[in-house]
Amino acid sequence: MATAVICEFNPFHNGHKYLLESAKNVLKEPVIAIMSGSFTQRGEVAVCDKFVRAKSALENGADLVLELPVVFSLSGAEGFAKAGVAIASAFECTNHLAFGSESGDCELLKKSANAVCDEMVQALVRDGMKNGGYYPRELENAVKTVFGDEISSVLCEPNNILGVEYIKALNGTGVEPFSVARTGVAHDSRIAGEGFASASHIREMLRNGENAKKYAPYIPDEITFSENLDRPLLYRLRTMTREDIAKLPDVGEGLENRIADAAVRCSTSSEIADLVKTKRYTHARIRRILACALLGIEKAHTQIPIEYVRVLGFTNEGAELLKDCRLNIVTSASNGIRTGGNTKALLEKDILAYDISALAYEIPKRSGLDFTTPIVKI
Repeated sequence: MATAVICEFNPFHNGHKYLLESAKNVLKEPVIAIMSGSFTQRGEVAVCDKFVRAKSALENGADLVLELPVVFSLSGAEGFAKAGVAIASAFECTNHLAFGSESGDCELLKKSANAVCDEMVQALVRDGMKNGGYYPRELENAVKTVFGDEISSVLCEPNNILGVEYIKALNGTGVEPFSVARTGVAHDSRIAGEGFASASHIREMLRNGENAKKYAPYIPDEITFSENLDRPLLYRLRTMTREDIAKLPDVGEGLENRIADAAVRCSTSSEIADLVKTKRYTHARIRRILACALLGIEKAHTQIPIEYVRVLGFTNEGAELLKDCRLNIVTSASNGIRTGGNTKALLEKDILAYDISALAYEIPKRSGLDFTTPIVKI
């Protein structure tokens, strides 16, 4: 029996350690971590190498670390959750999916998941969107109208929203949700306290060149990171046609024209995101679109079924869990590529993402070594 965790560990910090420990203490099961690789759901390159993050996870409670293909790690909450659950439920031994939430109340989260899927709620959301509404706000208001304040209040918090998507994706899998209430600081909080700091706050300290002593209490490893992908991105955007941009995930309603115009007017990705952002298109969504442009990920890629699991690292107990997986096991990217088909299509994007992400680190390695880099064994 095992517990799955869909995660990013960007970077791995004490809050993540608390989640893994809490799940293990209550459920008494080994943990399968399904982790974003080189790019994350925020549309940003990860703060450090995926193998470093996998090692941190294995040293702090995970037993098996698998890579969530970049095509899906750069999806919105629904696509991110569906792909993670597809991998988790491919293991016959998976009993639970553990995740952190502001609520910590699985029953309330289940009610919210049912409310989000309600036909009357969806009709109200469609009406609101026709009038130029912002989807998260329209959804929250619709749930409030139909089901009341208690259930709609769940949709005000980012980890609750992701938890609701996990629960929706788990429907029919036989895997039970297990939620751990977030402790210490809020998601995206810029204030640290009591041994905890949000991943956003840690990333901000890293980008600002803060002394390592400031963030060392919150993470297990020292990380060196600098953002350096603006020029490759601008080159990519300026050589794409508007038709090319229209093929990117989440691009619609003429958004390709705003992106194309911004690409020739702006000199950084932040400037592009600020210029393109609208009430309907958030910064996070724009960043994901830009990352997809950089990696050549199109809408068609998001429809590819997951037929394999890519192993990043394992403990002895984690190695035993692989025997219960119904998908193909990939321990070498080069071998996985040779299988062709859907596996090749997804792995090629992961390898490209790993190679491109190297440009964001202070010492850019030739990360084509991703073909042969040994998996982490603890």
